[in-house]
Amino acid sequence: MQVLTFGPRQIARIPAASLERLTVLFIAKHVFWQGGLHHEDGNHAVYHREIRDMLTEIGVRLQLADSYEALFADPGCDFIFPLLNRGGFLNSEMLLPLLSTRLGIPFLGASPILRGLSDDKHLTKLEARSRGVPTAPWAIYRRAAPIDAARCPRADRLVIKPNASSASWGVRDAGDWAGTQRAIEEIHAEGHDAIVEPFIEGSDVEVPVITCGGLPSIMPMMLFRQADPAHLRTYFEKRDLVEREAKYSLDPFDNEGPAAAEIADYTRALAGVFFPFDYGRFEFRFDERTGQVTFLEVNLNCNLWSEKVFGRSAALLGWRHADLIETILCESLLRHGLIETRELAAA
Repeated sequence: MQVLTFGPRQIARIPAASLERLTVLFIAKHVFWQGGLHHEDGNHAVYHREIRDMLTEIGVRLQLADSYEALFADPGCDFIFPLLNRGGFLNSEMLLPLLSTRLGIPFLGASPILRGLSDDKHLTKLEARSRGVPTAPWAIYRRAAPIDAARCPRADRLVIKPNASSASWGVRDAGDWAGTQRAIEEIHAEGHDAIVEPFIEGSDVEVPVITCGGLPSIMPMMLFRQADPAHLRTYFEKRDLVEREAKYSLDPFDNEGPAAAEIADYTRALAGVFFPFDYGRFEFRFDERTGQVTFLEVNLNCNLWSEKVFGRSAALLGWRHADLIETILCESLLRHGLIETRELAAA
């Protein structure tokens, strides 16, 4: 299996002169949020405001926007930090990168075509399977295409969700073809393609990857340990819109064990498909009883909130949340040629 060379973890600082010279447009749905949880987006609103405040603390000169329209014309900035993702229409995750590219303004993340590849779960699974990464059988049902029962994987319990779903929005399960077909049709009616795969018992191992020194670097892995391995986590749980009742916890994963070494190898193999990217989360289902590892998905515009995987992983290294955000931003500015050097801190 060919793997991409990975670099060491190190904190990068943006030189003070560069902070004074550069203007960054931070665009996020809840960039102007003032309260607690949002009634629909839950903790995502808190997350967006936290990143805004963190960038201000770092000393970044900010412009602020909360809609795609901010990039319909040149906003007059040097760089774009985009967190506006789900726009309520198919493939909306590609729009901000495309608008930025059209204007010729560099931006945080990955190119539009790589964002599209990573957000299309079907295409990502094809990449994983072609590289020998264990992946459960699945079927993709595009809108307006025939819903063919013969292509559906066989399992006692199936998971059906939008093919570009994030944070488990729109996820459903079914135990027979009638229920599966109904779920597919509902997702199509909502304007999205559907993907179907067997439900795999276990917990999710989350592998955060950032760029350090121009190379991808694996941060400490985290485990969403489920009290009930058969529980189907929902969007409402992930956004703190319902009481979790201790159904799962976010714990450090055994980064020295055999499963971690296996998952790291799979992550290195997959990272080469998407690099260069500034940050991304690679997800695997792990059965602690059997040791079985199954690839799930890649998210190149994942949550950077201090209470989620990236923030908690950085804390295991002794990094402050500001260290994480500045390192990700600094490395991207360097990659795009907006700064010529970085200052390194002990890591």
